[in-house]
Amino acid sequence: MKTSVLALALVMSASALAQTAKPPVAAKKPFQVTSPNGAREDDYYWLRDDTRKNPEMLAYLKAENAYADAVLAPTKPLQDTLFKEIVGRIKQDDSSVPYLKHGYHYYTRFETGADYPIVARRKGTMTAPEEILLDQSKMAAGSGFFSVGDRVVSPDDRLLAYAEDKIGRRQYVLKVKAIAGGAALPDTVPNVEPNIVWADDNKTLFYIEKDPVTLLSKRVKAHVLGAPASADRLVYEEKDDSFYMGLKRTTDDKYVCIEEESTVATEQRCTSAADPGSFQLIAPRERDHLYQADHIDDRWIIRTNRMAPNYKLMVVGDDSVGEGLAAWSDLIATSADVFIEDFKPFDGFIAVAERSGGVKRLRIVPPVGKATYVQSDEPAYAMAIATNEEPGTRWLRYTYDSLTTPQTTYEVNAQTGERRVLKVQPVPGYDAANYVTERVWSTARDGTKVPVSLVYKKGFKRDGKAALLQYAYGSYGNSMDPAFNPVVPSLLDRGMVYAIAHVRGGQEMGRKWYDDGHLLHKKNSFTDFIDVTRDLVAKGYAAKGRVAAQGGSAGGLLVGGVANMAPADYAAIYAQVPFVDVVTTMLDASIPLTTNEYDEWGNPAKKPSYDYMLSYSPYDNVAAKAYPALFVSTGLWDSQVQYYEPTKWVAKLRANATGRKPLVFRVNMEAGHGGKSGRFQRYRDTAEALAFTLTQLGVKP
Repeated sequence: MKTSVLALALVMSASALAQTAKPPVAAKKPFQVTSPNGAREDDYYWLRDDTRKNPEMLAYLKAENAYADAVLAPTKPLQDTLFKEIVGRIKQDDSSVPYLKHGYHYYTRFETGADYPIVARRKGTMTAPEEILLDQSKMAAGSGFFSVGDRVVSPDDRLLAYAEDKIGRRQYVLKVKAIAGGAALPDTVPNVEPNIVWADDNKTLFYIEKDPVTLLSKRVKAHVLGAPASADRLVYEEKDDSFYMGLKRTTDDKYVCIEEESTVATEQRCTSAADPGSFQLIAPRERDHLYQADHIDDRWIIRTNRMAPNYKLMVVGDDSVGEGLAAWSDLIATSADVFIEDFKPFDGFIAVAERSGGVKRLRIVPPVGKATYVQSDEPAYAMAIATNEEPGTRWLRYTYDSLTTPQTTYEVNAQTGERRVLKVQPVPGYDAANYVTERVWSTARDGTKVPVSLVYKKGFKRDGKAALLQYAYGSYGNSMDPAFNPVVPSLLDRGMVYAIAHVRGGQEMGRKWYDDGHLLHKKNSFTDFIDVTRDLVAKGYAAKGRVAAQGGSAGGLLVGGVANMAPADYAAIYAQVPFVDVVTTMLDASIPLTTNEYDEWGNPAKKPSYDYMLSYSPYDNVAAKAYPALFVSTGLWDSQVQYYEPTKWVAKLRANATGRKPLVFRVNMEAGHGGKSGRFQRYRDTAEALAFTLTQLGVKP
């Protein structure tokens, strides 16, 4: 009784503090953003500081955090409850399914209470002695942020190269260690992408150097163990700032390849892993030609959109690879109804990941005979090719999950069809039988049918009274599959519905779905999202006035635009690291990602892109209107969406928004685009944002 009274007193005290706290007011400092299409006033441009040391700017961010603390204080008990529920669904001492490579079984495992995994292996069998490659919890000690972005074992299985980031800005440091004994080699290379490839000599490492200002992937270099980084040999330099770069070894391990990719073109060049020399082009870049190539059985298998908007697979022999596209022949034809998203070649078959009707399925294609499909019993699910490091196997390993089914790792025999369960993700206290998932279709204002994945608790009544959280992304052709999320049951158990709106801008319905949701069609993403909300309300899945929207990064742009276009449809909006200052960012080529993304958003230095982008940019369209309750987050060291975009947006919203709905801005001073590192710490942030959102929706305990 005394404890309850004390807790109530604390909540009442926190509520009083929240009511008296005043939101920070950012100073207005006139500044003109110029462009070939005219100048715009930006009173909050001063909040940008690339050094992140401006005392006035930092003081404003700290004031926002202090205000957030005050406003969110009454939700602290709910935050703690949600956090306990979420982490209670995570097995503390879990481990991954081991995969076999060169006779070693590789896996990761967590110890109870640890935020970071141990990476380990065992030789021959899983009963052999364990070799620890990386103990990431020890490596992260004392760091506010920690990430291992890539780790690669040398071909002779003796050395480990890995990429480490302790800031959160995705400027990794390449390091090397001996696996036996764990001694660190003196080799370190700063400012690299988390993408490393060994040559067969066990001493040459290929890596990608980043531009120190734009953070673009610019140069591929070769580092020889024992030599200083200053002596590293330049292998390839990308002159076009609209291209990203990546490195890989082919499935059969015979080639090291450099992949260059923009929104509208790709190019791949490869060299022998055994005797690296000049890199030979698979096909030169050509606008609107996207392809990826892999090698097995003395031939190249190529996924290409040439005369195939939904892609097809083609093949070319080693002897003909330099003869141009005319030497390629069809392997799997294109289809108007099936979008080929990915493939993995094996010695005796090809695994193809494809989309049809808005869901992804896997097809196993033998050299001769009929292809077979991996089946699902649910209307909405996520299925993906898993780690398959042994091309000589007959078994395809894949993962399957849904909004109700925890991730399950299977392997299926490509010849017999036999299927084996390797692991079901343990979720303590969770029973999938208590929940129901649905796939519904909402009609957008232009008549387009938009797929929506839904989940709710069994016994839910579609009576128009429930609260709903609706999520979407809708950019870059990234499809948001309805995968299991340990956070969601906390919503469903409180009577809520959770929805993923598969809006245009992804590729759930094929390449045209993406084409109709970017550049001068970008507004379709926003209107699709709004129309899905209105349809779900009309169908009784949610009450009008009890809908929250969630999106992050480019999905933050989506919900930021929705906040301007349809504020009355949402009680709350949760915008994570949102890309909201579209025009100003895309006018500045020094900002990371800008030049890579002209073909995603448009180049505002040109018309009509400037006018169109300006018409939906969330920051530029803030007006005197009643906005929903807003929870906005950012990381000071974010390299993808710079911290000042959401900061400026929040400052402008505070100066213009009418009404009494709260606006909370949470700034993580030690993190980047992905928020806090560590498997538990990020759920603290999630619980805080969800407690705010549920409170605004009137969701009862």
